[in-house]
Amino acid sequence: MNVRSSLIALVLSLAAIAAPAQRASLADDKTLAPFFFVDTDDPSVDQLPLKSVAAQVHLAGVIADVTIEQVYRNEGTRPLEAVYLFPASTRAAVYGMVMHTGDREITAEIREREQARREYEEAREQGQTASLLEQERPNVFKMNVANILPGDSIAVRLSYTELLVPAEKQYEFVLPTVVGPRYSPEAVNEILAPGGADLIPYLHEGEDPNYTYTIEMVLAAGLPIQAYGCSSHEVVVEQDAPEELRLTLDPAGGFGGNRDFILHYQLAGQQVESGLLLYEGEQENFFLLMAQPPARPEPSQIPPREYIFVVDVSGSMSGFPLTVSKGLMKNLLGQLRPEDRFNIVLFAGRAGVLSDRSLPATQEHIDRAWALIDGQQGGGGTALLAGLRSAFGLPLAGEGYARIVAVITDGFVGFEVAAFKLVRQRLGQASLFAFGIGSSVNRFLIEDLARAGQGEPFVVLEEGQAPAEAARFQAYISTPILTQVEAGFDGFDAYEVEPAFIPDMLADRPITIFGKWRGAAAGTVLLGGRTGDQTYSARFDVSAFQAQPTNKALRYLWARHRIDQLSDDVQAGSRDDLSPQITQLGLDYNLLTEYTSFVAIDRRIRNEDGLETVEVPLPLPQGTEDSAVGDSFGTAVEDELEMATWLGRPFYREDALWVDIAFELSMNIVEVGSDAPVPAALAPFVGLGLDMVVVVEGQAYRLRAEAARPFLQQNAPNPFNASTVIPFQIPAGLAGPTRLVIYNLTGQIVRVLTDGHLAAGAHVLAWDGKDGSGEAAASGVYIYRLEGVSFAITRRMLLLR
Repeated sequence: MNVRSSLIALVLSLAAIAAPAQRASLADDKTLAPFFFVDTDDPSVDQLPLKSVAAQVHLAGVIADVTIEQVYRNEGTRPLEAVYLFPASTRAAVYGMVMHTGDREITAEIREREQARREYEEAREQGQTASLLEQERPNVFKMNVANILPGDSIAVRLSYTELLVPAEKQYEFVLPTVVGPRYSPEAVNEILAPGGADLIPYLHEGEDPNYTYTIEMVLAAGLPIQAYGCSSHEVVVEQDAPEELRLTLDPAGGFGGNRDFILHYQLAGQQVESGLLLYEGEQENFFLLMAQPPARPEPSQIPPREYIFVVDVSGSMSGFPLTVSKGLMKNLLGQLRPEDRFNIVLFAGRAGVLSDRSLPATQEHIDRAWALIDGQQGGGGTALLAGLRSAFGLPLAGEGYARIVAVITDGFVGFEVAAFKLVRQRLGQASLFAFGIGSSVNRFLIEDLARAGQGEPFVVLEEGQAPAEAARFQAYISTPILTQVEAGFDGFDAYEVEPAFIPDMLADRPITIFGKWRGAAAGTVLLGGRTGDQTYSARFDVSAFQAQPTNKALRYLWARHRIDQLSDDVQAGSRDDLSPQITQLGLDYNLLTEYTSFVAIDRRIRNEDGLETVEVPLPLPQGTEDSAVGDSFGTAVEDELEMATWLGRPFYREDALWVDIAFELSMNIVEVGSDAPVPAALAPFVGLGLDMVVVVEGQAYRLRAEAARPFLQQNAPNPFNASTVIPFQIPAGLAGPTRLVIYNLTGQIVRVLTDGHLAAGAHVLAWDGKDGSGEAAASGVYIYRLEGVSFAITRRMLLLR
């Protein structure tokens, strides 16, 4: 297929994606927020009980401490339960909550999530005023407040801390203010993640909510502040000293709770905080090392690149976000070199590809690509998984090309973990960089996509930022600042150090290491690595730093980082159930997690007449149009699902799960392989060896395909020095051409261990740590990948010389 016919086909397919289809009912909608708020005519029910949100922020050195106070007041005549969905930083360690009702102050207790929910619901039914804080996603929380009596004013205050890590000598503090609508195929979402977020209503675009939003901030940098700026809001600034600022929102700037609050600042001489922070606790001691990496090396030889741009053109991108995306794409295309190749994947309700193969970066091809992008208007759902599958499914440009995938989206999806898993499974094929577009992007998706893809996240708020962000992207991929980074300890008894493996440094930001320590604060912390063709080393004398009681936040920051690492292992497909470890960390360190919640209960019985539950309506993020949610009648455009027919039965697919079209959410699902009897009519579907939900005589059955899949074990030993073995198994039916390949983290092939026909059964291959030319490979993390005609499995190994 030539380029011109490819363009025509793509335009036609994307026009079909974005064109309005037949209206769907609310039950068939594809968003977690499928309707707009409509106030009722019942004066007895206050539909807008949230009256104010106030953030108090204290930035001291590299640690931010944030308090969010929500005030609920019932101005109706009937008791209420209020439900409010709100965001926080992806790095937030939420460590406390307090509820104020009248002159009473109740400190919330941390509980296992199910227990906290039971205690809250019991208090609600008994007429006791109670509040419950739950984590829906790492950056999305839900607050329930029950038994708000007429005339009551109840304040709930939550506290969190996070670490500020500068990049390019500049600090950034982000305070998210609103949760954008999330696209999610709801039927499959209920199967894979039951008990998801409530259906929260939205206000129309440009409409301010009934509550007020204020921010008060103190920045105590510890060193003179050279420059600062708030790109998101108008602020009033008072500078009491060269190293201290006080900021508040300027009321003249309008409602501030519909976009992320973003503050940038630089210290005098472009200095950054580095060194060792120590905290001595009653039972455990904690440390944090921040070490400035060397200057970026000059790229001596940049290999040719293959760029796959995955661009979101869905309904939530209409207007301002798509305009910003176009500005970014124009700059990215303009920086391609003649020896590079590129392709474009556009996705909305499904995905379309510019060409069946990546194109040389000639001016003619770039002009045609730009014409396609410039003509997009936005519409339909946000089928990110379809876009990612299309990108990774493209054939490689050829030997010697390093593939870079750049995803450009607002991130308004509800199936983030599925996207992370897909990227991790394809890690040996490409590095992935994620660009978040808009005033309140889903930073959880953007940051973790980049982390899963061994790349970097970017956030572009306005078109004017596009040139700088495109240039930064090119600098990052030209050459890493620091590789093969390792930490060591001499005379300093450190343990439970995070992260276990330090990734290559692409951005100019400090190396960050958390851990615990025993005994005396003495000895040395050592860092080593490579910058370009030079050796890097740094030493830190522990005795030169003093433990400070003000560093108590290190306790929460270490635990939060450990929880994040365990969550990454889950996303990567760990076979171990890590939920007990995450739960125990939450309980031990008083932290909100996926499995632990805060609950506060006023034990007085105050209501015996029942109550009304109201969901606090959210404003749409600034620049987001109504099409991100639905039309004015509360319905949404139906997006086309991937369909297939198996044994004469239609199925739709999401995230590799085939779901019977007859499946209904009210059905109980029986796992095949349990003790439950299986009808004979199900046997042909079992024989397909697919992940499926099949309905037989009104009963839904879940079929799993593990038995029909190949299995790649972790190499042993790992880490290794001289050699290691890699066991794997190929089931009957998948025997045939098979490759086992070793890659480095830039996607280059280091060694091909086998490339030929393999029979079904168990196999074991060894790697002696040498590349294809017989030279010893350098220390570091490597990817090994088992590839067949219909499968590909990836794992990591660590070589230590």
